[in-house]
Parts: sequence; C-alpha cells; structure tokens
Amino acid sequence: MIQGVRESCLGGGGLRFELSIPFNNGTGIVPPPTALTIDVAETVENKIQRLIQENPVIIFSKSSCCMCHVMKRLLSNLGCTPTVIELEDDEISALPMEDVVPGGAAPAVFIGGECIGGLESLMALHLSGNLVLKLAQVGARNFLYKF
Repeated sequence: MIQGVRESCLGGGGLRFELSIPFNNGTGIVPPPTALTIDVAETVENKIQRLIQENPVIIFSKSSCCMCHVMKRLLSNLGCTPTVIELEDDEISALPMEDVVPGGAAPAVFIGGECIGGLESLMALHLSGNLVLKLAQVGARNFLYKF
C-alpha cells in the first residue's frame, strides 16, 4: 500500500482508492482527500454521473482541447483546481448536457453537480461576477480571491 492511499473493494469488481495529499496553501485551508473509484462493471453514463457528484468542479474534454486549457487556466487563476477527464469520441454523447447544449459537447464544465456548459458559458458566468461565488459555495477554492 502506498503512503496516503487507502484501498477498499466494491461490489461488481471495483476498487475505491482514497488519496490523502497533504496541502497547505498558507491560509490553513486543507482540501479533503480526493477519492478515485474504479468499477469495471459500471457503464460510461454511470461513471460520468458519479464523477460529477464526487468532484466539486469537473471538466470533461477531448484530448488536446485548447478550450479545456483555457477553462483550466481561468479556474486556476481563481484558486480552483478542477478535475479534468478526457473522453473518447464515443463517450462524449454520455455527457448529461442536453438542457444546456443540444446534442452534448466537450469541453463541458460542471460545478457543484450543475452543468455550466462549455467555455462560452463559463466565461459568461465569470464576466457576470458569479463564478467566484459559485466556486466558493461548493468549496472549490484553494485560496481567498480578492475582488
């Protein structure tokens, strides 16, 4: 067993790893341990739903997506470290984005389990002044951002 990692078995042949990474950004705020669940019997749709629920901020992207890079930079500059999952072309249709973007698309960002949409929607949320508040509400900020 690796130091800082706890392993437990799940039904259906899956494993759950809890990673404990000590982090102190100078403010005394230490984020909770990150959990990674691997279940080989789980469908793509269920994996995506579970990841959305387990992560306060998650970006689903295609590999080498420049828009995803812009999303990560914006969120990073606001004190947030999003989870980024790269999907294969056949997995993108499993994203639950029909209400926001007909047909689904990538990259897609979810904050607190809510689909924000793509880069344009994220930028609109930021320009309206509501992105920092939303990140704070879900506990996704690593430091205090000064307005």
